[in-house]
Amino acid sequence: MKQTPADSNGTHQLPRRQFIQIGAAAVAGLATAPRRMFGAPRVLGPNNKLNVAGIGVGGQGGWDIDQVANAGENIVALCDVDWRHAARVFKKYPQAKRYKDFREMLEKEKNIDAVVVGTPDHNHAIVSMAAIKLGKHVYCEKPLTRTVYEARALATAAREAKIATQMGNQRMAFEGNRLINEWIADGAIGPVREVHVWSDRPTHGGTKELYWAQGIDRPQDQPRVPATLAWDLWLGPAPSRPYHPAYVPFRWRGWWDFGSGGQGDMIIHNLAPAFSALKLGAPTCVYADSTPVFKETLPLASTVHLEFPARGNLPPVVVHSYDGGRLPDRPEELDAERELNREDGLLFVGDKGKILVEGWGGSSPRLIPEKRMGEYQRPPKTLPRSIGHHKEWIEACKTGSATRSDFDFAGLLTEAVLLGTVCVRMGGGKLIWDSANLNITNVPEANKYIHYEYRRGWTL
Repeated sequence: MKQTPADSNGTHQLPRRQFIQIGAAAVAGLATAPRRMFGAPRVLGPNNKLNVAGIGVGGQGGWDIDQVANAGENIVALCDVDWRHAARVFKKYPQAKRYKDFREMLEKEKNIDAVVVGTPDHNHAIVSMAAIKLGKHVYCEKPLTRTVYEARALATAAREAKIATQMGNQRMAFEGNRLINEWIADGAIGPVREVHVWSDRPTHGGTKELYWAQGIDRPQDQPRVPATLAWDLWLGPAPSRPYHPAYVPFRWRGWWDFGSGGQGDMIIHNLAPAFSALKLGAPTCVYADSTPVFKETLPLASTVHLEFPARGNLPPVVVHSYDGGRLPDRPEELDAERELNREDGLLFVGDKGKILVEGWGGSSPRLIPEKRMGEYQRPPKTLPRSIGHHKEWIEACKTGSATRSDFDFAGLLTEAVLLGTVCVRMGGGKLIWDSANLNITNVPEANKYIHYEYRRGWTL
């Protein structure tokens, strides 16, 4: 095979046409792959305990592990590239074997039934795929992946492997999510043609304080790597760069190589109920506008517009998502004494009215104005209520039951959100999306952001 040129980071870059052909073929191949490509999960009864491993447990992943342990499952192994950052979780589960490299853990710990993936976004796909190929059930934090291609690949592989999956999107278990589905199906606001979704991230609570930095250039100084951090393992498949505390811990979200900013952090949470209730799939096009776009980091604020086609008897929908403190226009139906929640929200615009959902916490949806809410005759509860987000996944691991945020659902949601960040990175002009072939048809150069060539030694 002809050798491809390497960039300054030693990353081999495929020509765009060759990448699209190989990428689409690889994902299509997974869809028809023989079952023997994947390991088979251990069959458990409903009263058996899962042997669970955590990968990336210093932050949100540690909280996820706590939820699984609180449900009565066994925590048998823990992996984190920074043992100081993960010290609290290590101490809490002293019986669990400790690792820095997830590959070593998966090779040695043959008794693992399921893994919880809480690494930074750029490692989600390689870790989850390694577990899927071994027949392990997978819970992965949101967004499911760092690239559109990875999201498609994970969903395809998980479906073929017949394992239980769940993306960390806790709102899918909230009562409000069920109510939104039931009310829209009931015709409470008529056909929905427009949705607005927002989050103030990376800002905090409507203030100018930032959760993490965006709209900046790469730092030039090169401090020493902390003794407890395996920096090369933290980078994983991402292009090589010197360590800097501007990236880790947690600050990685605003850097293109590692995260997807407010869109991947909170918009994906807040948009999930709309994807569920409106049966959204792949958008046909996307356009955007933002504050200045930097080479290394996402802009401080952006607005993304996604157009979805009709689905059966459901009309086309346009989704407008706002981050960085931007908000939609105040709906005229909103009662005079009320203001929009500046941190997080979701607004459905139907032919016969509007449903407003405010706050990440899944506050009960409300028809607006409040007078309409008082008059609305709520329909019967037709959807099963959640036993809990993490418990749904645990039960699915044991019995094969469904989860509300499995990789089929989460993959489509993640693809749409990340396609929006590709548009922002390209300057905001309209991109036409051929979902079947993972291809932006009208701006070919944008396809370089659908995926990237991994650093040598890392594979999906």
